[in-house]
Amino acid sequence: MLNIKDLTFDAWGRRFFDEATVSLPQNAKVGLVGRNGIGKSTLFKLIMGELTPGGGEIGTPRNARVGQVAQEHPATPVTLLETVLEADLERHDLMTRLETAEPEEMGEIWARLIEIDADSAPSRAAEILIGLSFTQEDMHRPMSHFSGGWRMRVALAAALFSEPDFLLLDEPTNYLDMEGALWLEARLKKYPYSAIIISHDRELLNNSVDYILHVREGKLDLYTGGYDDFERMRGEKARLAAATRVKIEVQRAHMQAFVDRFRAKASKATQAQSRLKMLQKLPPTSISIEERVAPFTLPSPARPLAPPLIRLEDVAVGYDGKAVLRKLNLRLDLDDRIGLLGVNGAGKSTFAKMIAGALEPMAGSMHRDRRMQVGWFHQHQIEALDPTDTPLEIIRRSMPEASESSRRSKLAQWGLGFDKQETTVANLSGGERARLLLNQVAMSAPHLLILDEPTNHLDIDSRRALLDALNDYSGAVILITHDRSLMELVADRLWLAMDGGVKPFDGDMDDYAKIVLDRVKQAGKSPPKEKPAEVAAAPPPPPKPAANPGMVGPLKRKLEAAEAAMNRCTAEVAEIDHALSDTSIYLREAARATELSSKREKAQARLDKAEAEWIAAAEAYDAVAAGA
Repeated sequence: MLNIKDLTFDAWGRRFFDEATVSLPQNAKVGLVGRNGIGKSTLFKLIMGELTPGGGEIGTPRNARVGQVAQEHPATPVTLLETVLEADLERHDLMTRLETAEPEEMGEIWARLIEIDADSAPSRAAEILIGLSFTQEDMHRPMSHFSGGWRMRVALAAALFSEPDFLLLDEPTNYLDMEGALWLEARLKKYPYSAIIISHDRELLNNSVDYILHVREGKLDLYTGGYDDFERMRGEKARLAAATRVKIEVQRAHMQAFVDRFRAKASKATQAQSRLKMLQKLPPTSISIEERVAPFTLPSPARPLAPPLIRLEDVAVGYDGKAVLRKLNLRLDLDDRIGLLGVNGAGKSTFAKMIAGALEPMAGSMHRDRRMQVGWFHQHQIEALDPTDTPLEIIRRSMPEASESSRRSKLAQWGLGFDKQETTVANLSGGERARLLLNQVAMSAPHLLILDEPTNHLDIDSRRALLDALNDYSGAVILITHDRSLMELVADRLWLAMDGGVKPFDGDMDDYAKIVLDRVKQAGKSPPKEKPAEVAAAPPPPPKPAANPGMVGPLKRKLEAAEAAMNRCTAEVAEIDHALSDTSIYLREAARATELSSKREKAQARLDKAEAEWIAAAEAYDAVAAGA
């Protein structure tokens, strides 16, 4: 599907690709991996034609549609559902043409709409949006009502809905919660065409892709399988390369010794020259140096406190007198590793603020040791950094009594070398900023670490370094993350924020993933209509009839009559649709086509009314039958 041959690209004073070659199979799902800044996003821009290679070529099949996720969908007055529907350019164009088409064109347009299953488009779009944690109530809200993070999700939904032949996704889980990441993992697994996903999410790369494409030293290497398979094969490849290097070096030393010994002897000069030529033909044995990943420094508390660290009894917490969470009855002990689950808006961050001491309970009692120190990292801290600040200035404020050399040494331990220590925050990568803040919140050796999405800007190797540091840390941890792998390897207990509370979850991440996917499936069964009519506020429902056994028979007959009327209307609409699907009618009988279109509108109105009457009759019958 994608063929890259001898790709060379130079920019910003460095070489990103040096005669890189790779060929991807048809309909392959590929995980694109490599260190931050290695050129993964640059490769996407080259594929999209936004950058021009210095040499080589990138080829895709003729007329193949290549799609990627926009950084953020604009805040327009168009509704959420309509925005996603417009991503299917062909359907949107056909629907637009239908409004002004001549009679002879309408048959062709209707036939194509039927062929591409246009009627099911609102249902398919709503399913994707619900999977990305939007609600049914969100469907008809304008895009201008959503924040930037939610508009990023809309851009992802639009890309998935349009189903291009070649889909490019750059860190799609960075702006998703755990539930959205779990849904996306399942969705990508079933994506019918080719896709390349840049991701540092190990579980997504293990469960959703067929291949791993590794960017390293200007080359592209393709491996079969998921990320764990890639690591295993790369380790084996490194082991074989090391063994070959040793073998060549032994051979080289043996030949060099022969040459040095007999080069001066006339009787052995020929053999020495022969060995010298062989020596020159031996392949180079340059050692491939892996970039070092600096560890995270999470010092454990010096003195443990008496348990429990925190005990909540009927606690309520919220903002401006309105509770977000109620009836919290939980206990946190010294060595607890809690994974906090829940959809966006369920109260996870509110809970974290309360535990960190940034938000006071509104009701109930929270018992905590006064000596307890808390290290709290949340993703918005990175956004709040002053772009003109430098790591050295930040640590001076954290370590006012320390010497300058101690401060620089501390930054170096955190992975910020001398060249980065006086660089402004604006010029640090997201990963470098995350490292700076994560290490800083933990430097006081707190008794409790609260980590809210700590991995958003970290590559896979840095995430593994964070995991190792957390496993060495002896204090308590509350972890909020969309990284399933980190959650599984750190948390020994799961708490679920749901329905205005936080309670222990009886199950593991596989159980939770099943619940999330089942919930999305159920919510997507009744998607909203594409263009709901503007109507006044609905009147209150009629009072339910009192239970009266004598009414069961008449109500049942009324229900059967309503069902029969609904079936007649359905058949009438289907008959008109069948007639309109004949494209020749618009050429031979233009007046007849116009008449049929008018009849269909009236028939659809009768069908809508019949459906409403049937629903009312069914509810009335069920209510009386249940009480009879």
